[in-house]
Amino acid sequence: MKFAIAFLLAGLSGLHAQAAYDLLIKGGHVIDPKNGVSEVRDVAVAGGKIAAVAANIPVTAARRVIDAAGLYVTPGLVDIHVHVFAASMAREYTGAYSVRPDGFTFRSGVTTVADAGSAGWRNFEEFKAQVAQRAKTRVLAWLNIVGRGMAGRADIEQDTADMNPERTAETIRANRDLLVGVKIAHYAGPEWIAVDRAVEAGRLAGVPVMVDFATFRPERPFQDLVTKKLRPGDIYTHLYLGAVPMLDPQDHVLPYLFEARKRGVIFDVGHGGGSFLFRQAVPAVRQGFVPDSISTDLHVDSMNAGMKDLLNVMSKFLNMGMTLEDVILRATWNPAREIHRQEFGHLSVGAPADVAVLRLATGDFGFLDSAGFRLRGKQKLVGELTVHNGRVVWDLNGLAGRDWDKARRR
Repeated sequence: MKFAIAFLLAGLSGLHAQAAYDLLIKGGHVIDPKNGVSEVRDVAVAGGKIAAVAANIPVTAARRVIDAAGLYVTPGLVDIHVHVFAASMAREYTGAYSVRPDGFTFRSGVTTVADAGSAGWRNFEEFKAQVAQRAKTRVLAWLNIVGRGMAGRADIEQDTADMNPERTAETIRANRDLLVGVKIAHYAGPEWIAVDRAVEAGRLAGVPVMVDFATFRPERPFQDLVTKKLRPGDIYTHLYLGAVPMLDPQDHVLPYLFEARKRGVIFDVGHGGGSFLFRQAVPAVRQGFVPDSISTDLHVDSMNAGMKDLLNVMSKFLNMGMTLEDVILRATWNPAREIHRQEFGHLSVGAPADVAVLRLATGDFGFLDSAGFRLRGKQKLVGELTVHNGRVVWDLNGLAGRDWDKARRR
C-alpha cells in the first residue's frame, strides 16, 4: 500500500514537472485593452512571462491553478504619478510625505509606478539606491527639473538657478532604465522659465514632460500652457483641479481643452490630496472630456483622504459613467504608452507577467473628492490578487492557496 501511494505521488510529481505553465488564472473575464480583449479567457504564465491567453486551457497544463470565475483579469496597473522617495523623516517629498511603494501598490493591483519628480539630478542616485533598486514594485521616475527635486523648503521648487536642462537630460540619458521624463511642479512665479527649461530638458533627452501646477498666473495662463507651451506627448497632471479653467458658467467644457488634446497634449488625473473636484470631473466626463490616464498622486495625505488608492480613483470614474473597459485602458495601456514603456500594461504573449485580478463589488458606496464632497455610487473595484513578474504578490482571499484541511499531511 505504501509503495502504491508513493508510486502515485511520484507520478503526480512527474506531471507537475512536465507542466507547460507555472501558473494558470482560469475562467476570469479578461480585459486587455491593447489587444482588444474583453471576454472570458484563461491566462497562463511561464518563466515570469505571459505564455498564453486563450479559452479552456487545460488545468493539467499548469503547476498552479487559480479560479478567477466571476472576477476580472487585467494587466497589472500602471500608476504614473506617485511619491515614493521615503528617505529621511523630514516633512517633504523626499521624506515622510512619501511612502514606501510595496506597502501600497500590490494590494491595489499596481505593479508599475513612476515617482513624479520627488528627486532631481542632485539626489537621484539616492532615490535609485534607497527606493528603486530595493522595491519589489517596478519603480520608475520622472526627474525634477529642479536639481534638488522636492526636498525640504518650499522655496527649493522656486529656485530657477537650480533648473538645469543639460544636467537633467544627462542624468536621464544615463538612467534610461529608470527615468521616463522630466517633471516640473509647484512653480508659482509669473515667468514661463520653469516650463521652458523642463521642455528643453525633455527635448535634449528625448522624453516627455509632466507639469504639475496648482498656481496659475495671468502672465502664464493655463490655456497657453496646454495650447502653446507643451509638446505632443507632454502631460498635464491634476486635470480636475479646481483652479483649472475647465467649464463655462453653464458647465460646458471650454473648447480650448479639446483643441489641446487634438494637439497631442495628454491629460492625467493626478488625484492627490487637493487636486480632484467632482464639480469639475462630473460635467467634464459627461461631455466626453475624460482623462487620458488615471493616476493617484500617492502620498501620505492623499492615501488617507479622498484618493485612498488607484482602485478607488478608478471606481470614481466608473460611477461617473465610464465603462469598465475604458477605465482599465486608462490605468494600464495608456499610461504605459505615455511613459514610453510599451512592454508593460498588457497581456500579450511574451510580456512580463504582471496581472491584476479584480472584483467588481456592487452595493451602496461613497467616494470623496479633495474638498470632502461625496459622490454616491453602486460599483467599486476591489483588488483580489496581484501577480508581478509571474509571482503572486497579493492575495486578498487566498485564491492561490489551498484549504488547510484538505491539504495532504506529510
